[in-house]
Amino acid sequence: MTDTLTPAPVRIGIVSISDRASSGVYEDKGLPALQDWLTRALKNPITFEPRLIPDEQAKISETLIQLVDAGCALVLTTGGTGPAKRDVTPEATLAVAHKEMPGFGEQMRQISLAFVPTAILSRQVAVIRDQSLIINLPGQPKAIAETLEGLKNPDGSQKVNGIFTAVPYCIDLIEGPYLETNDQVCKAWRPKQK
Repeated sequence: MTDTLTPAPVRIGIVSISDRASSGVYEDKGLPALQDWLTRALKNPITFEPRLIPDEQAKISETLIQLVDAGCALVLTTGGTGPAKRDVTPEATLAVAHKEMPGFGEQMRQISLAFVPTAILSRQVAVIRDQSLIINLPGQPKAIAETLEGLKNPDGSQKVNGIFTAVPYCIDLIEGPYLETNDQVCKAWRPKQK
């Protein structure tokens, strides 16, 4: 019988930002998509902190701060990252940042460009606040999974890494919990131990 260590529990904030969904005009699809993907991708026991809020910059910033203060090592947002007047998620995220992590947004746009030419209109950002990584994701469930997982070849091998490949190591570097991924969904990259 082998001894297996149980992965550390992790608290993750998931925030869907939409005027219409938050007011009940239509059903929110962002929170279920995030929860489903993270549950499949991580071996860690997860406590989700879900929030469904309108496109209001002050409310978004306040929510992000609350989730970080509540101990969320990772906070993922969906929605509000386009060029429309009410799209203020990136501004609200940058307002609470201690460090900006531009590589995440660059990689998300690269992945999305393989599917739609309008990916250049997205303004997703990623930041660090205290010991938490906050990432703005696209609004559509399909695009959420694509940017997190990356692009696969027809044989199932990885063609382009998704952004989540780098998330566990980033959280290691900011002294957060050790995230263990399910390699069939998304393989985390870490430097080889000497």
